[in-house]
Amino acid sequence: QAQLVESGGGSVQAGGSLRLSCAASAYTYGRYTMGWFRRAQGKEREGVAAIDSDGKTRYADSVKGRFTISQDNAKNTLYLQMNSLKAEDTAMYYCAARVGYTMSTMFPPKSVFGFWGQGTQVTVSS
Repeated sequence: QAQLVESGGGSVQAGGSLRLSCAASAYTYGRYTMGWFRRAQGKEREGVAAIDSDGKTRYADSVKGRFTISQDNAKNTLYLQMNSLKAEDTAMYYCAARVGYTMSTMFPPKSVFGFWGQGTQVTVSS
Protein backbone atom coordinates (compact mmCIF):
# COMPACT_ATOMS: atom_id res chain seq x y z
CA GLN A 1 0.00 0.00 0.00
CA ALA A 2 1.48 3.33 -1.07
CA GLN A 3 2.04 6.13 1.39
CA LEU A 4 2.44 9.60 -0.04
CA VAL A 5 4.14 12.49 1.76
CA GLU A 6 4.08 15.98 0.28
CA SER A 7 6.59 18.76 0.98
CA GLY A 8 7.69 22.06 -0.47
CA GLY A 9 4.71 24.23 0.29
CA GLY A 10 5.05 27.68 1.78
CA SER A 11 4.30 31.36 1.34
CA VAL A 12 5.39 33.28 -1.71
CA GLN A 13 4.53 36.54 -3.41
CA ALA A 14 2.61 36.64 -6.65
CA GLY A 15 4.88 35.95 -9.60
CA GLY A 16 7.12 33.70 -7.53
CA SER A 17 7.81 29.98 -7.79
CA LEU A 18 7.61 26.88 -5.62
CA ARG A 19 8.37 23.22 -6.22
CA LEU A 20 6.27 20.62 -4.47
CA SER A 21 7.52 17.09 -3.90
CA CYS A 22 5.65 13.89 -3.16
CA ALA A 23 7.64 10.97 -1.80
CA ALA A 24 6.03 7.56 -2.27
CA SER A 25 6.95 4.88 0.26
CA ALA A 26 5.89 2.00 -1.98
CA TYR A 27 6.06 3.05 -5.54
CA THR A 28 3.83 1.72 -8.22
CA TYR A 29 4.93 -0.75 -10.83
CA GLY A 30 3.46 -1.38 -14.21
CA ARG A 31 0.65 0.96 -15.14
CA TYR A 32 -0.10 3.87 -12.81
CA THR A 33 -1.22 7.47 -12.67
CA MET A 34 -0.12 10.08 -10.16
CA GLY A 35 -1.51 13.53 -9.77
CA TRP A 36 -1.67 16.80 -7.87
CA PHE A 37 -4.96 18.18 -6.60
CA ARG A 38 -5.72 21.30 -4.60
CA ARG A 39 -8.47 22.59 -2.41
CA ALA A 40 -8.90 26.28 -1.76
CA GLN A 41 -10.84 27.41 1.26
CA GLY A 42 -14.57 27.00 0.66
CA LYS A 43 -14.10 25.21 -2.65
CA GLU A 44 -14.09 21.64 -3.92
CA ARG A 45 -10.88 19.71 -4.43
CA GLU A 46 -9.81 20.13 -8.05
CA GLY A 47 -7.27 18.47 -10.29
CA VAL A 48 -4.13 20.44 -11.11
CA ALA A 49 -1.80 18.09 -12.99
CA ALA A 50 -1.38 14.38 -13.60
CA ILE A 51 1.18 12.04 -15.12
CA ASP A 52 1.04 8.33 -15.90
CA SER A 53 3.45 5.46 -16.48
CA ASP A 54 3.33 6.10 -20.25
CA GLY A 55 4.63 9.62 -19.64
CA LYS A 56 1.39 11.33 -20.61
CA THR A 57 0.60 14.54 -18.74
CA ARG A 58 -2.62 16.45 -18.18
CA TYR A 59 -3.10 19.92 -16.75
CA ALA A 60 -6.00 22.01 -15.59
CA ASP A 61 -6.57 24.96 -17.93
CA SER A 62 -5.90 27.37 -15.08
CA VAL A 63 -2.28 26.20 -14.68
CA LYS A 64 -1.25 25.36 -18.25
CA GLY A 65 1.99 27.09 -19.17
CA ARG A 66 2.80 27.85 -15.51
CA PHE A 67 2.96 24.46 -13.76
CA THR A 68 4.97 21.38 -14.76
CA ILE A 69 4.51 17.88 -13.37
CA SER A 70 7.40 15.44 -13.44
CA GLN A 71 8.59 12.27 -11.75
CA ASP A 72 11.86 10.70 -10.69
CA ASN A 73 11.28 6.95 -10.66
CA ALA A 74 14.70 6.26 -9.13
CA LYS A 75 13.73 8.39 -6.12
CA ASN A 76 10.04 7.36 -6.08
CA THR A 77 9.20 11.05 -6.11
CA LEU A 78 6.63 13.16 -7.91
CA TYR A 79 7.17 16.90 -8.44
CA LEU A 80 5.10 19.93 -9.28
CA GLN A 81 7.04 22.98 -10.42
CA MET A 82 4.85 26.05 -10.02
CA ASN A 83 5.92 29.29 -11.70
CA SER A 84 4.22 32.67 -12.09
CA LEU A 85 2.11 31.96 -9.04
CA LYS A 86 -1.11 33.89 -8.54
CA ALA A 87 -3.17 34.61 -5.46
CA GLU A 88 -5.82 32.22 -6.78
CA ASP A 89 -3.30 29.37 -6.59
CA THR A 90 -3.52 29.57 -2.80
CA ALA A 91 -4.73 26.18 -1.57
CA MET A 92 -3.81 22.95 0.15
CA TYR A 93 -2.09 20.77 -2.42
CA TYR A 94 -2.45 17.00 -2.34
CA CYS A 95 -0.57 14.22 -4.06
CA ALA A 96 -2.58 11.22 -5.28
CA ALA A 97 -1.85 7.85 -6.86
CA ARG A 98 -3.72 5.12 -8.70
CA VAL A 99 -2.24 1.75 -9.58
CA GLY A 100 -3.16 -0.16 -12.74
CA TYR A 101 -4.55 2.88 -14.55
CA THR A 102 -3.31 5.16 -17.31
CA MET A 103 -5.05 8.30 -18.49
CA SER A 104 -7.37 8.77 -21.41
CA THR A 105 -7.68 12.14 -23.10
CA MET A 106 -9.49 13.58 -20.11
CA PHE A 107 -8.06 14.71 -16.78
CA PRO A 108 -8.84 11.85 -14.37
CA PRO A 109 -11.41 12.73 -11.69
CA LYS A 110 -10.41 12.54 -8.04
CA SER A 111 -12.55 9.41 -7.62
CA VAL A 112 -9.99 7.50 -9.73
CA PHE A 113 -7.26 7.89 -7.12
CA GLY A 114 -7.06 5.46 -4.23
CA PHE A 115 -4.07 6.85 -2.35
CA TRP A 116 -3.73 10.38 -1.01
CA GLY A 117 -1.16 12.36 0.92
CA GLN A 118 -1.92 14.68 3.83
CA GLY A 119 -1.34 17.84 1.81
CA THR A 120 1.00 20.82 1.85
CA GLN A 121 -0.19 24.42 2.07
CA VAL A 122 0.66 26.95 -0.64
CA THR A 123 -0.10 30.61 0.07
CA VAL A 124 0.42 33.27 -2.59
CA SER A 125 0.14 36.89 -1.55
CA SER A 126 -0.67 39.61 -4.05
